[in-house]
Amino acid sequence: MFLLEITWTVDPAIFTIGPKEIRWYTLMFIIGFYVGYKIVERMFKNEQLNTDWLEPLLSYTFVGTIVGSRLGHCLFYAPAYYLSHPVEILKVWEGGLASHGGVIGIIIAIYFFSKRVSHRSMLWAFDKLVTPTGLVAALIRLGNLTNHEIYGHPTDAPWGFRFIQNLHAWQQGAAPVFSPPSHPTQIYEALCYLLTFALCMWLYFKKEAWKKEGFLFGIFMICIFTTRFLIEFIKDTQVDFEANMALNMGQWLSIPFIITGIYFVWRAMQKSKEKIQKT
Repeated sequence: MFLLEITWTVDPAIFTIGPKEIRWYTLMFIIGFYVGYKIVERMFKNEQLNTDWLEPLLSYTFVGTIVGSRLGHCLFYAPAYYLSHPVEILKVWEGGLASHGGVIGIIIAIYFFSKRVSHRSMLWAFDKLVTPTGLVAALIRLGNLTNHEIYGHPTDAPWGFRFIQNLHAWQQGAAPVFSPPSHPTQIYEALCYLLTFALCMWLYFKKEAWKKEGFLFGIFMICIFTTRFLIEFIKDTQVDFEANMALNMGQWLSIPFIITGIYFVWRAMQKSKEKIQKT
């Protein structure tokens, strides 16, 4: 008996302008970037850094996120289609962004930011960026919730969500067709990402973890991508070729990021020990 079962009928669109929708997903994305920017601004002031770097850092990060996420979706999940129809890659407004591609895009963007603007190490920039990124990721997952997408397997848990499956037709006036009660994995991920955000903020402002270069970056990578790896076990497959895979594409892509995080935490701790031994 589904005592708390939720029939989710939230419209993804806040309003429309002609044929174009302004979606909750877009609003969440914008809010996330704005709040993230204000947190990084506070970090710059805390470390008495050059605030002239803030605008370029936001610009590089934004472009890296959008381009990387879009290319990641196209090349990781449907390469044959998009390589045959390259113009479709440009249609970001039709949906299709991959977080793993976004991370790769940000890494490339920060390489150029470090070379052209700050002239400091990439890890220095990553430690700043990842601190608020858990909040941004949580808001984006809530955007996925409003889009009725990226949810989990059917469940008999009392908090199962029934999502609208014929979303476009429903928005045009058709009767809704609902999924069976399913895991709201968007909420699971959002909660885990908020915990990651709280941890990174505490480590930065209370424990001054920014003094251990790469430590915050490593913690973030471990927390975010371990979360992603585990929750993928109860998510519906996003593309057909994943159906018979022992691990899906999201999990395979998460493993190198988790290993990278472990390495940078270990590296930061080793360097910290070496500094203590020298004093």
